[in-house]
Amino acid sequence: MLVEVHMLQNHAPSNLNRDDSGSPKEAVFGGFKRARISSQCLKRTVRRSDVFSEKMAGILGTRTRMLPELVKNRLLEKGLDEEMAKMAALKTSGFGNKEGTEQKENKSGYYRTAQTMFLNDADIDAVADVLYEAAMEAKTAKNFEKVKAKDLQEKAADRGFRPMAVDIALFGRMVTSEAFVDVEAACQFAHAISTHKVDHEFDYYTAMDDLERSSDDDAGAGADMIGDVEFNSACYYKYFNVHIEGLVDNLTGRAFRREVLPGAEKEARATAARAVKALIEAACSVTPSGKQNTFAAHQWPGLVWIEIRDANLPVSYANAFSVPVNPKLGDGIEKESAKRLKKECEDLTNMYSLKAVKRLFLSKDREIRILDVASSENLEQLLKEVEEAVMACD
Repeated sequence: MLVEVHMLQNHAPSNLNRDDSGSPKEAVFGGFKRARISSQCLKRTVRRSDVFSEKMAGILGTRTRMLPELVKNRLLEKGLDEEMAKMAALKTSGFGNKEGTEQKENKSGYYRTAQTMFLNDADIDAVADVLYEAAMEAKTAKNFEKVKAKDLQEKAADRGFRPMAVDIALFGRMVTSEAFVDVEAACQFAHAISTHKVDHEFDYYTAMDDLERSSDDDAGAGADMIGDVEFNSACYYKYFNVHIEGLVDNLTGRAFRREVLPGAEKEARATAARAVKALIEAACSVTPSGKQNTFAAHQWPGLVWIEIRDANLPVSYANAFSVPVNPKLGDGIEKESAKRLKKECEDLTNMYSLKAVKRLFLSKDREIRILDVASSENLEQLLKEVEEAVMACD
């Protein structure tokens, strides 16, 4: 089963996702410059949102280089002395690479792994247990110092499959440490692009000294600071999909050739259904944080189109906008973009006889239909139907 989500979201002036120079990210598509929001930005926005965190509380991971300090704290809680715990942190800093080479402590006095890793509590506990056992076996700090981090990684790897955090199962994990398995992402996010061509603009701003102006008649008329910030406004086409079987296999451990325990698959499918529901809700309700204190561009999608297929054959409708929509013609940028999406979807569906188990639609323009599917009453109803469809198809 593949759940595919298509959105049209029109943002007022904003700079939601910046490049290295501070300019809004862009791309050339169909020969025209488009506004762009990177897939990495969209995934992090969803993953770290209050909506997703609250819905999936207790089964989420953390992306960090702070594994050594997390392990150190666990070992102190277990009763290991400060010297041995600090040495364990040094050993754990080598878990960021296959060679197990330890890293030096940084200026703040704590250790980090060489690589940022996506971890959950079960991963941290497994590493802490291995380090604790090694420390107890060594008995003294001098003996513990001789233990190689690479050997500890191998022991951690031998602990077998650990319960998988749902965001790691969704978005995947690539590590160069033997202690943790690589995870193939069950979810794909496209870079969001504008349905029309864009030209960037600049906001010239000044800052004034409130007190100096009020107390010094000779302060002058000049500004205390001047600057500019680049921005644009764009209607974005967003697309992402979730491969349900891939997500379930990640959650149960089947993807890593682990034995699936009785009842685990049913529980994993229920978790997958909740995760997809939370993912879509978060994608609708949160936006990237870039320059939001300056622009407050908090516009929700005007259209959400979902297709649930019984085969892993993804279909993006981005080519609906290879010729840019002209916002000055017809019914405006939102409706014209919706017409383009409708036509592309219906043309490809008829051309290739594309099948779907279920199609769901949500639009603020209640007159439009896609493949004769009318809009749901609200987001809550749409999400309920998605969850039911995922649960029903096992």
